[in-house]
Amino acid sequence: MNKFKDQNLNTISLALNERETEILSPMATLSNTGVRRFHDARLDEGYRQTFSVDVDRILHSRAYTRYIDKTQVFYLIHHDHITHRVLHVQLVSKIARSIGRYLGLNEDLIEAIALGHDIGHTPFGHDGERFLSELCRASGIGDFHHNVQSVQFLDRVERKGKGWNLCLQTLDGVLCHDGEVHNQVLKPERNKTFEMIEKEMALKKENSLTQLMPMTLEGCVVRMADTISYIGRDIEDAIRLNMIKRSDLPKESVDVLGDTNGTIVYHLVTDIINTSFQNTYVAFSQKISEALKQLKDFNLECIYMNPKIKKKTDTIKTLFGILFEKYLDDIENENRSSMIFKGFLEDMSEDYIQNHRKEEIVRDFIAGMTDQYFLRQFPEDMRPKIINK
Repeated sequence: MNKFKDQNLNTISLALNERETEILSPMATLSNTGVRRFHDARLDEGYRQTFSVDVDRILHSRAYTRYIDKTQVFYLIHHDHITHRVLHVQLVSKIARSIGRYLGLNEDLIEAIALGHDIGHTPFGHDGERFLSELCRASGIGDFHHNVQSVQFLDRVERKGKGWNLCLQTLDGVLCHDGEVHNQVLKPERNKTFEMIEKEMALKKENSLTQLMPMTLEGCVVRMADTISYIGRDIEDAIRLNMIKRSDLPKESVDVLGDTNGTIVYHLVTDIINTSFQNTYVAFSQKISEALKQLKDFNLECIYMNPKIKKKTDTIKTLFGILFEKYLDDIENENRSSMIFKGFLEDMSEDYIQNHRKEEIVRDFIAGMTDQYFLRQFPEDMRPKIINK
C-alpha cells in the first residue's frame, strides 16, 4: 500500500515537471534542472519539486526566524508600522513572483531566492554590515557582504554546520542579488558551477567592487524586485517618522513613477514586464530606469544618510568592536561559559569548526544576531535607548 502511494506521489511530481515544459517560457529554469552539491536520496521519490523543497528549507531555517527582529533601515525606533527585514523579504517574494508569472518563469525558484536573499544581514542593517566589514577586514578574513554571508549561512552554518544542501541556482540567486547596485538591464550568466560561485564569493570578499550577475532569469528578477520593494517603502517609512515630506520627492521622478509606494511599485513592475517579455534579459526602459536612479539618489541623501537616523551610529559601532574582540578572546581562551559556545558552537559539526578560523566563527555568530539579541550581550547602561514613535 505504501509503495503504491509513493508511486502515485512520484507520478504527481513527474506531471508537474512536465507541465512546466508546456507552460513556462523557454528562458525559464525548469525544476528538474536543479543541481545540489550532494545527492539527497530523500528527494528521489515524492511529489515536491526541486525548488519548492528549497523554499521549505529556507522557511524552516533558524536564520529565517530571526528576520523578524532585524533592521531594514530604521533601528532603535519602536513603531508598529515601520518595515523590518521579515516584511521586506516577503515583499520581494511577492513582487518577484508577480513579475515571474507574467514572464513565464519558475515561481518556486524565485520564491526560494527572494526568501533567502537577506538571510546574512547583520543586526542594525547596512550600518551593522559596514561595522562588521571593517572588523573582518582588519582581522584578515576579507570584507563582509550580507549576500555572501547569506550563502554562508544557508550552505555552511545552518543545521549545526551541515547546511541545507540547496540548489546551485538558488544559492547563486541569493549571492548575486545586489539590490543596491543600479542596473537598467540584467542578462544572466548561465552555466555556472558550485566552484564558480565559490570563486565569486572569494573575489567579492577581496574586492567590494566585484560585479556579480545571476545565472538565471529568475535570479535577475529577484534582484530587480529587491530594489522595487524597498525604494517606495523606505519613503513611506521616512514620511511616517517625519524625516521627509512627500513634497520633497524629486519632481522629475514623481512625474514618471508617482509619489506613493503603490504607484511606484506599479509603474516599475509594469515597465519590467513590458520591457522584458519574451526576451533573454530582465530590464527597465530607459525612461523608467532614469527616474528610478533619481529616486535612489534621493533616498541615499535624504533618508539613508540623514543625520536624524545616525545619532547612535558611533555607539553601535563601538559595541560591534567590543563584541568582536570579546568573542575572539573567548574562543582563544576556551571560555565555555561564553555565549559563543553556549549559543552557537554547542553541537556544531567538526567540519564547520575545523574549516573556519576563529575570526570567521565570530563573524558568523554576530552576523546572525537579531538587533535585540545583540543589545542583550551588554549591560543595560551600555545599551543605546530605543525611541518610541
